[in-house]
Amino acid sequence: MTNHLVLDRFLPYRLSITSNLVSDRIARIYESLFGLTIPEWRLIAVIAEVEAVTQADIGERTRMDKVTVSRAAIALVERGLLARAPNPGDKRSHHLSLTPAGRDLYASVAPKALELESKIFSRFTQQELDGFVAMLRRIDTAALEA
Repeated sequence: MTNHLVLDRFLPYRLSITSNLVSDRIARIYESLFGLTIPEWRLIAVIAEVEAVTQADIGERTRMDKVTVSRAAIALVERGLLARAPNPGDKRSHHLSLTPAGRDLYASVAPKALELESKIFSRFTQQELDGFVAMLRRIDTAALEA
């Protein structure tokens, strides 16, 4: 039967499982060391790269839904890690930026993130990793066009 679906060989399923395994591993460490959820860390990392950004832009860039981004932003503002400022270009949104405490946290978390990445992918050559990243980008493009 050629139309038989074997879930473990179905690539969208495999991508999801692998992504969840990696995210869960990282989430446990970020939570225990820094008290951060994955969405909170993603917001901090995105904002650290661009200085100030709207929640909508974060959602677009990270592919997280509005509610997840909003909850993470609220939690980080309440912890004093993010600041909100009016967006002069759109009165319905705000620019989010890291506070000094948020920048300090980023400076502590970023090296740990790189260390975790190194541990997870240490069994692969740089050529394999480069090819994998290139393939992921091609999958992203194909998924957007499908």
